[in-house]
Order: sequence, then structure tokens, then C-alpha cells
Amino acid sequence: MIAITREVSPSIARAELTHLERLPIDYPRAVAQHEDYCDALRELDVEVRVLPADAAYPDCVFVEDTAIVLDELAIITRPGAASRRGETTVMAEALAPLRTLVTIEAPGTIDGGDVLHLGRTLYIGRSDRTNDDAIAQVAKLVQPHGYEVVPVTFHGALHLKTAATRVSEDSLVINPEWVDRSIFRGFRTIACHPDEPFAANALMIGPTLIGSAQYPRTLDRLQRVASVMAIDSTELAKAEGGVTCCSILL
Repeated sequence: MIAITREVSPSIARAELTHLERLPIDYPRAVAQHEDYCDALRELDVEVRVLPADAAYPDCVFVEDTAIVLDELAIITRPGAASRRGETTVMAEALAPLRTLVTIEAPGTIDGGDVLHLGRTLYIGRSDRTNDDAIAQVAKLVQPHGYEVVPVTFHGALHLKTAATRVSEDSLVINPEWVDRSIFRGFRTIACHPDEPFAANALMIGPTLIGSAQYPRTLDRLQRVASVMAIDSTELAKAEGGVTCCSILL
């Protein structure tokens, strides 16, 4: 497995925020946390390819939003925040040797964080960053490869994958206050602890989950379905980032 990541921008304190109050971000600590994240991936036998940061893009560490990668192709997104659209150029260059590239065109906007890939189904959240035009474009691009697209309405979070992520072959962790669990056909759901509403974001690498250490009660619930590796991600969380946001997996 390959993971493409990107260093933390020195301007991350100016990252786009939608649902959180802006708090000071300790940049050296954010860099150290991201390095620990990359080390956790390496510990799980993932080849980590790290792209350089760019001070012009405060959110650039959150590479997940720049592309939707499937076995058959990679869709270069058109992020919903105009300030982030330039981030896709570097990602397209990194992915070009690995996948056939296609792109989302205006007026479509979509962030990869709104795309939950489960088998041959892409659940795509309608959000402030992802619109119906882009969802329709994705459906047209993936249909020849046998994928179904299911639009999802949710609330309370920036992206769908803030509210639901996969934690085993047949299980999801979700925040049931933000998304209807009945949408995800054929999957059992584990609710995050009610005192940890942002804990429904974990990164599945084979039988292991990378989760945020600041959500211990949810991670305890997830121990029943996976081996859990907890990492500190407090500084990146202040920029509305979760553990899935910081890598694109191939």
C-alpha cells in the first residue's frame, strides 16, 4: 500500500473553518504530530510519499480532499473552498504515474472528505463543500467501472467522513446525531461516544485502525472490531482535520 501525504503548511493557523471556533495552533507540535502519523503508517508497512508543504495553502496537509482514488482511476477534485483549489495541481502530479486521471469541472465542487468508499459503492455527502453537480459528475465517471454513487444528507460536520468511516470489513463508526445509520446498507454501525462527537473518523489499514488519542472512550468501543493504534492529532483537529484527511491511500 502507498500513502501520499503532505507536510504541514506554516500558515495552517489560517486554515478554513466551518464548524469550529478558531484556536491557536502550535505549529511545531502540529508538524511533530504529522510526523508521528506518517510513522504510524510506516509501522503498518505502508510506503509513505510525503509532498512538500506550501505556505500559500494553509490546508494543504489535508490531502484527502484533493482526489478520489479508486483501483481504476483517480478523480482530481474541485474543492469547495476556493482557497484550496490550487492544492490539486501537486496531487495530480503525484498520482499521474499511478492512475489514469480525470477531473471534476465547474460548477461542480467536491472534497474527498465527503466520499466514503465502501466496496463498489461511493457514499457522497452533500455539504458546504460538495454539490449535486459534482456528485453527478462522479457518478458518470465511475459508472463504467461498476460503481454506484449514493448521495447522503448529513449535518453538524464539515465532511461526511467526519460523521462516518469504515473500521472493519463489515463495520462503521458513526455519529448518529449527524448521519442516519440506516443509509449504510449491509454494514453494522458503532456509535462514537456521545461526549466525543468528532471521534467517528478513523483510518483503516488492514486489520488495524489509526484513531485520535483524544477520543479514548470511542477507541475503547472500536477495540471490539479492530486493533487500534492511537495517535495524538490535537493540533490538526483545531483546523478541522481528522486522521483520514492526512493521506490518500492506494
